[in-house]
Amino acid sequence: MSVKNNNLLKRAIKIQGMSCSSCSANIEKKLKATEGIFNVSINFAAERAQVEFDPDIITMESILEKIQKLGYSGTEEVEEKLEKATFKVTGMTCTACSSRVEKTLNKMEGIHSASVNFAVEKATVEYDPKMIRLMDMKRKIASLGYELITDEDSVKEEVDEDQRKVDAAYKTMFTSLIFTGLIMGLMIIHMFIKEVPYYFPMTVVLGIPIIFGTGMHVHKASFKALKNKSPNMDVLVSLGSLPPYLIGLLGFMFPIQTFIEMATTIMSFHLIGKYLEVRAKGRASQAIKKLIQMGAKTAKVIINGEEVEIPVKELQIGDIMIVRPGEKIPTDGSVVDGSSLVDESMATGESMPVKRQSGDEVIGATINKQGLLKVQVTKVGKDTFLSQVIKMVEECQGSKVPIQEFADRVTGYFVPIILLLTLGTFISFNLFPDFHKNIMLWGAQYLPWVNPDLTPLTLAFVTATAVLVIACPCALGLGTPTALMVGSGIGAEKGILIRNGEAVQTFKDIKAIAFDKTGTITKGKPEVTDLVVIKSSTEKEVLYFAGTIEKASEHPLAHAIIEKATNDQITFGEVKDFSALVGMGVEGSIDGNKILVGNRKLMKENGVEFESHENELIRLEEEAKTAMMVAKDDQLIGIVAVADPLKEDSIRAIAELEKMGIVTAMITGDNKRTAAAIGKKVGISHVIAEVLPDGKVAEIERLQEKYGLVAMVGDGINDAPALKQSNVGIAIGTGTDIAIEAADVTLVRGELSGIISAIKLSKATFRKIKENYFWAWFYNAMAIPLAMFGLLHPMIGAAAMSISSLNVVYNSLRLKKINIDPSYINQK
Repeated sequence: MSVKNNNLLKRAIKIQGMSCSSCSANIEKKLKATEGIFNVSINFAAERAQVEFDPDIITMESILEKIQKLGYSGTEEVEEKLEKATFKVTGMTCTACSSRVEKTLNKMEGIHSASVNFAVEKATVEYDPKMIRLMDMKRKIASLGYELITDEDSVKEEVDEDQRKVDAAYKTMFTSLIFTGLIMGLMIIHMFIKEVPYYFPMTVVLGIPIIFGTGMHVHKASFKALKNKSPNMDVLVSLGSLPPYLIGLLGFMFPIQTFIEMATTIMSFHLIGKYLEVRAKGRASQAIKKLIQMGAKTAKVIINGEEVEIPVKELQIGDIMIVRPGEKIPTDGSVVDGSSLVDESMATGESMPVKRQSGDEVIGATINKQGLLKVQVTKVGKDTFLSQVIKMVEECQGSKVPIQEFADRVTGYFVPIILLLTLGTFISFNLFPDFHKNIMLWGAQYLPWVNPDLTPLTLAFVTATAVLVIACPCALGLGTPTALMVGSGIGAEKGILIRNGEAVQTFKDIKAIAFDKTGTITKGKPEVTDLVVIKSSTEKEVLYFAGTIEKASEHPLAHAIIEKATNDQITFGEVKDFSALVGMGVEGSIDGNKILVGNRKLMKENGVEFESHENELIRLEEEAKTAMMVAKDDQLIGIVAVADPLKEDSIRAIAELEKMGIVTAMITGDNKRTAAAIGKKVGISHVIAEVLPDGKVAEIERLQEKYGLVAMVGDGINDAPALKQSNVGIAIGTGTDIAIEAADVTLVRGELSGIISAIKLSKATFRKIKENYFWAWFYNAMAIPLAMFGLLHPMIGAAAMSISSLNVVYNSLRLKKINIDPSYINQK
């Protein structure tokens, strides 16, 4: 057995050829048993596998080869790859021209290969977009006297994979229905209107395109499954259609009951169900498509002093983009010039535009609503915010919910059990014909398709076929992944990024939530909250002296005073003899005046009277504010209070969490007095103060011992270990990348209301998963016994089997109708 090391690789593989959850369970089982592979998670609905393996033991090529041997097609999803484009080249007059263009392109750094076709005036180029731009090619070819027309780029956009599958499934279904319709039409005429000459040979011929044409892929998949000793749904459908058709051919030699109509109808119903299922699964995976479509296709950049429009994929870090009102910001960047309101709803779920000006970060795919912006590119490709969101949603959709593990184990035994039940039913009808006939005589009174007058052998065959085609492992396999796909998509649209499926199941049972304070409950940016003016001073004078002297300080609280003075348009003076006094404050000389800004100790040492204002100082401190006194020439002129303000929705969000029965706690390094004041103001149940960064993990462990499942919310690097220790780690999206990477859930908007929405989404998604499993089990529990006693016609069973899978998918899609906003938002 392999020993797990720290150099494991995690890769995504697209798997084609799976027809039901038995296929995915078989692949997963075989891969997990392979030396060097440590973890495998396959999402049948998304046809995607996440594989974690040791590259020193096994290669990706070997993994793909293993999948191939199992009868399926696997391709690695590569994030970085060469681009291939086709352009029109004008000005060429002969093959010598095309040869010259081709040689020139092939010599350019960054071009992998280039070929030019003189007859059609087209150049096909494979290149690395990181090393060369299309416009560079265009300029080079122009220097030769030809023109490379990139604006008429004939590269076809990648066909939507889901749409391709839908189109293929529709074509197969439509073809099958044409021939099945002809057979059904002939059968009705033959049975109820007039005997049709050569009816039997005609049905045999019309059945060939169905059984051996549109249904051939089912038989091939069935053969592969049996070869690998992992029977799946294809085996059931194949046995329910191919043997009846072949046995029906005996009608050419013997006067027996034939089953051509039944065989073709079963296959057609199966293909109808597959088409509807593929279409519904495509709708369930729309979240990823929507995210991809959000991105801009082109960007206007300044190159050599000129404004040039280029594809977004050609952007490079450092480029300066021009973004006009109404346009999408092409990629992540920093504003270097201009001011505007930006609609960031696609990223944060926040409907109100936010102000962005020079120095502010902006997110790619958000919309500039107002002024012209010049934005410097800071991230491209897979490093952008949108790409990271897509990656997290894909990871969630590719992961598994713990409850699915049980369903997968059951599904692995499902088809073999059905095959045994089918065989048992066939034998029982032949051994105990009278017993079964009595049941069918009773059923014929209520069910028109029950015909007890057939021979025991015929009844045995028809009933066994019904058992085969009524069983549906697909509904069991689709129960979790489709709900997870829809749920994670809803979360992404609301700014809630769920990294794995396990968090969905755990989140709903959380008993306590621990919060970091700074940047989580509070904004993480100190602000001036109070300005107390004493004696004959003015606010302007207090801010002038406090702001001027603090400009020489590096203390975090100093920035809050400077920002307040700047916003009030105070012009700063010059500081002389500045000195920072540790644990007390600062002192210096401004305009010939001795200025002091600091605490009680500083004032006492300099003989400044402040005792008459002690009540004011205590009031501010009890409100969790840091009070700094300002003295001029040893006379107190004002008090400036600075605090890290609460986020707008912290109080309401925590109140709603408490109302939901969830215990709230705050873990902070602040002193007990300040922490208690903030805890009281925000409504936190338990305040845990004076905790060093490395002590947060121990506090989470204590909460887990006391309450059970605990979630942790944080935004800093020092929160990462605690986020990992908690049962569900929740990172504030405005925080550090390390915290986000360590968390199970990321709140992009950074507001605590997202926690409530995430809990509601978790409960709704898991409720859908349980509903899906209930209906899948209920369907099989009801339908299989009916089929075993001959009360269900195979053709009806085939239709019911398809409906069962569809019911699960469409039930998951109903998740889109739920409201996961906090109640206080709903009341607005």
